[in-house]
Amino acid sequence: MSSSPTLTHYPRHWRTRLGRTFASWWFMLQFGAIVLVMALTPSSYSRSYRATTARHIYTSTWQVLPWFTTLSALLSLVLIRIVVVTALSYGLSQYALQMVVRVLVLELIPLSAAMFVALRAGLAFNMGAPTGTAGGRARKVGDLSLERLRNELAPRVLADAFSVLALAMVSSVIALVLAYLMVYGLSPWGLPGFTRTVGQVFDVAVSLGFVLKAFLFSLAVAVVPMAASLEDAQQNNTMQPGAVRLFLVLLMLEAASLAVKYI
Repeated sequence: MSSSPTLTHYPRHWRTRLGRTFASWWFMLQFGAIVLVMALTPSSYSRSYRATTARHIYTSTWQVLPWFTTLSALLSLVLIRIVVVTALSYGLSQYALQMVVRVLVLELIPLSAAMFVALRAGLAFNMGAPTGTAGGRARKVGDLSLERLRNELAPRVLADAFSVLALAMVSSVIALVLAYLMVYGLSPWGLPGFTRTVGQVFDVAVSLGFVLKAFLFSLAVAVVPMAASLEDAQQNNTMQPGAVRLFLVLLMLEAASLAVKYI
């Protein structure tokens, strides 16, 4: 007859889990710091490094840019139409454009681009990542060779980060163009009022916050799933490594951005 677990078993169990969680987050932070330092070091940009990075950028950005922007434009068109019609029905047409810019451009498009790249890059890496400490996974960052970091992992991180920024910026520009067409039509006489309204939304603080949030989103999407995929299988046995952690990071970044802007 097996004895029931004692009370001392649970603190030991939770200490073990907390230790593993802390080690996992520390692994992610170290990996992100190393890749960021390599990206900012001019000596890292050898010919093979540039070629590998360009190939990954082509795969992660250019191949998906047309149909992602098309889908984003269709969804943006629907949301813009809903906001404009609703504002007109309540007599708040002067706030419709500001609402579109604040909700769609500042919040939804960067988050949707980050989630899209995270799903695509995470699945692609997990399908191609070998198992075993010597091949693909490691208990600590020091187990990863410098050659592999420079020739394989750092180009993937840079490509995924660039993909988030490119998709978010292109989709934001398209959303602004669609918003102008929905409000003013093809008339060029609405440009002064449109630029004035957009300029009121994108003041210096909001513009800097938007760029910083997009950069942090891209860094999180590029680092978190890959760091989770590189960890030892004993520390990470989930079906989609880093998915919950990435969701938490994006949620905290979005919440911090909303708190800074509106509280």
